[in-house]
Amino acid sequence: MMAAEGKLVPNCKKMANDRLDIVIFGATGYTGKYVVQNATQMCKDQKLKFGIAGRRKEALEAVIKEFASDIEDVPIILADIKDEESLKKMTEQAKVLISCCGPYIFYGEPVVKACIATRTHYVDVTGEIQFMEQMQLEYNEAAKEAGVYIVSACGFDCIPCDLGIIFTQQKFEGDVNAIEVYLNVWSTSTRQKGSYGNYATWESVVHSLGHKNELRELRKKLYSNSKLPELTPKLKSRGLLHRSNVAEGWSTPAPTADRAVALRTQHFLYNKYKDRPAQVQFYATFKTFYEFLMVAIFGMIFLIMSRISCGRKLLLKHPALFSNGFITRENPNMENHKSMRFDMTIVAHGWTEKLVEPTDKHTDPPNKKVITKVSGESPGYELTSVVALLSAITILNEKDKIPDNGGVLTPGAAFGKTSLIEQMVKHNVKFEVISTNVQSNM
Repeated sequence: MMAAEGKLVPNCKKMANDRLDIVIFGATGYTGKYVVQNATQMCKDQKLKFGIAGRRKEALEAVIKEFASDIEDVPIILADIKDEESLKKMTEQAKVLISCCGPYIFYGEPVVKACIATRTHYVDVTGEIQFMEQMQLEYNEAAKEAGVYIVSACGFDCIPCDLGIIFTQQKFEGDVNAIEVYLNVWSTSTRQKGSYGNYATWESVVHSLGHKNELRELRKKLYSNSKLPELTPKLKSRGLLHRSNVAEGWSTPAPTADRAVALRTQHFLYNKYKDRPAQVQFYATFKTFYEFLMVAIFGMIFLIMSRISCGRKLLLKHPALFSNGFITRENPNMENHKSMRFDMTIVAHGWTEKLVEPTDKHTDPPNKKVITKVSGESPGYELTSVVALLSAITILNEKDKIPDNGGVLTPGAAFGKTSLIEQMVKHNVKFEVISTNVQSNM
């Protein structure tokens, strides 16, 4: 039997109609608490029933007391990542599970397996590239057979970028050849008090980069039977550092998950719908050269150390030292998050004419440029929690608009034809077309 606000919830397998709409796993973690806090209002607005799950009953009760005290009977489900049976008993009580339990490279796969076994949809907030692509390789067909969606990266990593590119392609009205994304994140506060990032996020990044060398072989297997058409002209990186007329400051290629997820989406759209895929480059922009230099120095040290075991141990032991105080073992200051802002400027080059087949080649140089922007507030944990909930709600409400009746999908592949962008706009994430430029010869 499982504890639920002092009541007992049977462990027996539930029919889909008897399940909770959403269960938040890892609800006592830093990100999980944000998800619970936003679920209290969002689920109430949607008339949805949610529960929370984790290892310790007392900690889960404390989360309810702090963030959901005005909601009657929020079920508590006890589940441990090391106990496969407890995971199945948890997932069989949910229509959609939101997993906030990372690093996912260690803790994600057992939850995915449990969701497939109990026919439960799955959403998470990871930005760990190797984990996401491994799940697609190993569980895509099983998820299809079970009729469930496994959708990772449903947070600031990587929905603004992935859906921002989908938005841009939809607004382009022609053939898009190449897309460049410029991310700018800044604070409106003049004084920093405490850290900005959560230690669990730091752990995920350390271990993700530590396994980066596995990606080449993984992708050979993932795309062994699926090749994209040759795309010309080729989109080339602008080098280590450049200034752009669309982003104020200095821009550099960023080793985030955004580009990797976006390329997987483009691959899926080509194979599924024969849409012409876009080439993608992703850059982070810094206002001053000094800011870039500091990030570059710490980033290089981090990258080198993450590749060796002893280096990873030092990074995990001394996060403040190696992040210049950006991340510590203490929970971040919530006021710091409230002061954060972001925008992603998306520059698309292509042609006004849309060819019939994606394998057809344009004979003229690109003659059209469209610039769009995605922007919002509190891009870290607040935005991540809202978008994760919206993703789960979209699966509940719009399964008929999500392809393939199941599978391991990126956010763009899963939600590109749904109303998720419109729902994000209602939650203060802005999608806009900045300019459209057409020339006879470019």
